[in-house]
Parts: sequence; C-alpha cells; structure tokens
Amino acid sequence: MGERDAFERIVETLNEAMLDDARWPHAAALIDEACGARGNLLTFEDGFPADNIRLFFAKTYYRGEDRGAWLEEYFRTYYPEDESLPRWRQLPVGKIDRFADLFSEEERRTSIAYNESAPRFEYDNGLSVRLDGPDGSRILWGIANPVDSSGWTTSRVDMVARVLPHLRQYVRVRSALVDADALGASAIELLSNTRMGVIQLDPRGRIVETNDSARDLLRRNDGLSDEGKSLRATWPDDDARLQKLLGGALPLLVGQGVSGSMLVKREPSLPQLALHVKPVSKADAGHRSRSVAGLVLVADPVSRARIEPDLVKAILGLTPAETEIAAMLAQGLTLRQIATATGRRYSTVRTHLKHIFAKLGGSRQFEVAQAVLALSSLPGTQDQGRD
Repeated sequence: MGERDAFERIVETLNEAMLDDARWPHAAALIDEACGARGNLLTFEDGFPADNIRLFFAKTYYRGEDRGAWLEEYFRTYYPEDESLPRWRQLPVGKIDRFADLFSEEERRTSIAYNESAPRFEYDNGLSVRLDGPDGSRILWGIANPVDSSGWTTSRVDMVARVLPHLRQYVRVRSALVDADALGASAIELLSNTRMGVIQLDPRGRIVETNDSARDLLRRNDGLSDEGKSLRATWPDDDARLQKLLGGALPLLVGQGVSGSMLVKREPSLPQLALHVKPVSKADAGHRSRSVAGLVLVADPVSRARIEPDLVKAILGLTPAETEIAAMLAQGLTLRQIATATGRRYSTVRTHLKHIFAKLGGSRQFEVAQAVLALSSLPGTQDQGRD
C-alpha cells in the first residue's frame, strides 16, 4: 500500500471512530503500520501540577491489540515516579520529541521509569507529542519503539506529523459527544439529542435534516443560518472558514473527507458556538447513507436546562459558592470559564469542586452536572421564579 493510500485510510477510520469508538483499535493499528511503530498510547487530561491532574481517558494499543493490562501496571507501579510527565505536559504544541529527551542525563542513569518501565513497554526509543484539547485540556500521544532497525526515518516522522491534526480532531469530537451525553449514537440517532445542535448534510453540502436545537438556531439566525438550504455563518469571516471546513469534509470529486472544528461568533453578549464538521460513512448514516454525507455538531453554551439555585442548594446540601459552581458546570462551562465569570482564582474553583465531590460522593465533573440537571426535571421546578 502506498503512503498516500495508508494516510487516507487512517483519516477515514479516525472519522468513523469519532462516532464509533469500536473503530479505534483499527485506526490505531493503521497508524502504527504507517508510522513504523510497535504501538501507541493516547491520553486526554487537564489540570496541573500532578496533584490536580484529571484524566478523562487513557488507552494503549500495539498493532490494534489492547494493552490495557500494561497501562494498569504503568499507573500502579511507575506513574508516581515518572519524571518525564511534567516535561511532556509542557512540550510545545505539536513538537515531536524523543521520549529519552524528556529525562536528564542523571535521570537516564537512575530513573525507574526510564530504565525499567520504558524497556518493559517497548517505549525507550519512542516519541512523545503534546496537543491542545478543548477548553485548556491536553492530549498526550506516545508512539512506541520503531518496528525495525531503520529507526525514526524522516518519512516515518513526517507521517507522525501528518496524523497529529486528525488525532486531535478525533479527541475533540469525542469530547463534544461526552458533553452532550451522546457517546455511541449514530448520525441518525443524534437527531434526537437535546443537548447539542445536529445538522445532517448531503454530498453537496445542502441540509438534509436537523434536530430541534439546530433548527431553533437556524431559525433565529443565531450565528448560523440555512440560506437556500445551505449552512452559512452570519459573519463573513466565519462563513469563509465554515465553507472551507465543509469543502474539506465533503470533497465533490475524489479524496477522503477531513473533519474540522471552529468557533462561530454571535451577538456580542452571547458566547460563541463550538462547531464540529465531520464526514459520515455509510455505516454511520445507516439507511440514509445515500443522502447523508456530512455531520455538523453545534455546542451552544446558553442552550441548557433551567436550573434553580435554591433547589440545588437545599437538596444537594451545598454552600452558596458551591451551588453557583455546580450550576455553572451543569450549564456546560469549564472551570477556567467559571473562574473568569465569577472573579475567583482557578485554584479556588478547584477547591470548591473538591468539596462538592466530597458531599456528592463523586469524582467527576460530569457527575456533578448530571446531579444538578436531574433536579431541573423535578415536578414544579420549571415554574418557580429565580431570585
């Protein structure tokens, strides 16, 4: 298989894995083969320093084979002692670095992570990359040792670099689906989602179907419109970027469609929309595969369930500050956005969140948001007034 064909298969499979994570092992195997690597490790996290790290997921596959047992062993035995992690987390975005270069000369002589863990997991001659995820999060990608004595040739490193934006997009879309509680949904099933806007496009970019959230946005011309059944952005500079994204995801002739993301401006008083565009495979589209070729996911921070602070405070037993933070989490804001909106330090918001976790018996922001949103559906809450 030629290098171009191999790369197009990687992009196609990553696009499929955005909606169906069962496709990730196959995508990982294709990446390993094209890059000449034994395997790879993908993690998605935020926070800093080490005691504030929140890990969303970590998965490692070697030529498509799950090495979850290795990952468990690493976190249990080596993770607390790994000197490379703080440096990996601070690498320049997109810089491909050798794993060994994340250790000092002294550490390469004495480090258990370098001398025991890395050879154990075939990573002592591997590569490390950091990418920016959504809302200040990080994507850490590790590429295991080369498969042969040729090492990291220029063509292999170039392939790693070509994969990076598509790997980042895979994580972005998966993150958006998690926020919308829509993991595992097909392109058709997403139309019933109420927590994000969903727009289906035909091969020419014309709108086939929308869900209620997207339909309301388009009807109000709220950053997006459906002029002539074509998706357009209200502001000219945004529209130029949007049309370029759509053109990449829906190539008219030959070629593999490419997923992409952007922010869309609205009225000055409203937060921007986060928009993700991806091609749709026949398997994703289901019985409408002939007409649905692209999918647009729209995250709207102000399209949320109504939340009553007094109810949250009383039932969940939170302080006023904790109630405010819990409600804003349920509205889709990140911790940094909450800190900015409330005038608090980020560290203070994190401390309040730890107190919330202790009271609710959870350990994830998603669980806090779910607890608050569950209260919004109680009888009578939609008719109560706010202070």
